[in-house]
Amino acid sequence: MEFDFSPIADNWRFFASGLGVTVALSLISAVTSILAGLAIALLRLYGPGWLRPLLVFYIDSMRAIPVLVVLVWMYFAFPLLVGFTFAPFWAAVIALTLHIAAYAAEVIRAGIESIRPGQTRAALALGMSRAQLLRKVLLPQATIRMLPAFGSILTIAIKDTAIATVIAVPELMHRAETVAGQSYRPVEVFTAVMVAYFVILFPVTRGIDRLYHRVAHLGRS
Repeated sequence: MEFDFSPIADNWRFFASGLGVTVALSLISAVTSILAGLAIALLRLYGPGWLRPLLVFYIDSMRAIPVLVVLVWMYFAFPLLVGFTFAPFWAAVIALTLHIAAYAAEVIRAGIESIRPGQTRAALALGMSRAQLLRKVLLPQATIRMLPAFGSILTIAIKDTAIATVIAVPELMHRAETVAGQSYRPVEVFTAVMVAYFVILFPVTRGIDRLYHRVAHLGRS
């Protein structure tokens, strides 16, 4: 079998624009997922008692449903319920956020609960409010401890963008399918895409690991 990578070279701008969409979708989804996960975790820990079972149900549901199902439902079914259609990109952002936020919430909750209770009691004894306790004592230490898990969340956000091709988001995988269909060179095209994902993800995972090793001592108590 002869390999011909000319379709990649001939369409590099097409691929580059798709890569830009992938990066944008990944970053937005990761940020919104972590922020939503933080809100869910705090409400579960400190919110009203009646809300906690609902949050637990949401977390368990999102972890039990494949992200592809969430994505397809958000793009095709949700508009039928509300009468409003999302653009494919934003439908993907919402679906990824809903799915990944469930994992982020559990990571954040576990990080906060890993701090020794004595620090909470000492802070409250000093007259700190609950908000000050979180901002000055719990979250700084918990964030350090959660860095490896946050790296995994970012990795998942980047990889899961590939499923957005099913609703025609013009990200890297969708562009690859287009070129592969036109050039009849799927091996070369998808090999190049696989390498591109590796080039993106490997520095991210290694960088977060190195950062954690440099600052891990700040999270010890």
